[in-house]
Order: sequence, then structure tokens, then C-alpha cells
Amino acid sequence: MKKLVTLFSVVSLFYSCQNQAQKKQTTSATATTIPMAKETIYQFKVEDLSGDAFDFSTLKGKKILVVNTASECGLTPQYEQLQAIYEKYKDKNFVIVGFPANNFGSQEPGTNEQIATFCQKNYGVSFPMMSKISVKGGYMHPIYQFLTQKAKNGLEDSEVQWNFQKFLINENGELAKVISPRVLPTDAEIVNWIEGK
Repeated sequence: MKKLVTLFSVVSLFYSCQNQAQKKQTTSATATTIPMAKETIYQFKVEDLSGDAFDFSTLKGKKILVVNTASECGLTPQYEQLQAIYEKYKDKNFVIVGFPANNFGSQEPGTNEQIATFCQKNYGVSFPMMSKISVKGGYMHPIYQFLTQKAKNGLEDSEVQWNFQKFLINENGELAKVISPRVLPTDAEIVNWIEGK
């Protein structure tokens, strides 16, 4: 009889452990299937070329084109087209935000002050320009982590290929599209997106 009770206890304990393990597996499986809430650009606060705070939450309801820029690049003349579309659509809930970066061929070596002078003098840039940051590698700015990582932006993983890569952000602060550096800012793909076509 004693052996029977011991055997029954061991069997009960075994089934109890198995049930607990199954519950744990079910719980952890459920936890991994819950999608992460995707981030928006509105959580970011950065510094502009003058050293003043720039809060992306002030752009709620606008379409935003984010672009990494450089002053000594073969694509630098794109500043002209960027300024042109900014002028045309700035009163229609559209804004461009530029981020100077020295990640490609050391083509943005200047200080924030030098960059500001260059942009104004050569291209009459009036859209918001931020302080110089890194858009690649170990020192990548958090805003570019958001722009390039699907786990954060909910759309796609990408990599900044070169200066003047464009990221299109919709009116809800979500990444909508990534545009190659060589595509001009005045390209139909971008203009149609701004106009909602």
C-alpha cells in the first residue's frame, strides 16, 4: 500500500510539472505574438543648426520629408530642388527636415555654423536644418535608428545608402516610404505623395 501511495504521488507530481511547463510555453508563445507598438517620429527632440531645441511633436498633422545632407557631395545641388518643393508646399501641411551628416566620403566636414552659412548663401535654404549627426554605424542617432529599423518604424528595415536619402513620414508621424539618394526631390514619386495622389 505504501508503494502504491508513493507511486501515485510521483505520477501526480510528474503531471503537475508537465502542466506547469505547458502553461509557461503557452504564456511565452502568447507574449511573442503580441505585435510591438510601432513608434512615431513625434517622440524625438533634436537640436537645430543654431543649437535650439526642435520637437518633432510640433509637426503633428504634417507630411515630413527627412533627408541627410552634405555640402561637398555630387548630390549637393539637390538642396535647390528641396528648397523648391518646400516653398511650393510648406503652406499645405508639408515640411522638410534636413540632417547634415559626415558619414559618406567626409563630405560634410564643416561646423554647424559653416553648414548654416553654406546652405543659406548657396541655396537659400529656409526649411529646418538640424545639428550635424551620424546616420550610420555605432554612433547612429536614435532618429535614424527609428527611420531604418522595422522593429521601430513598423514598415521596413533599410540602410542609409548615401547623402540625400529621403524618408517620407505621413501625417500620423509614421514612416511611409524610403527614397533613394539619387531620386530628385522634385521626382513625381515624391510630389505625388505630397499631393496625396
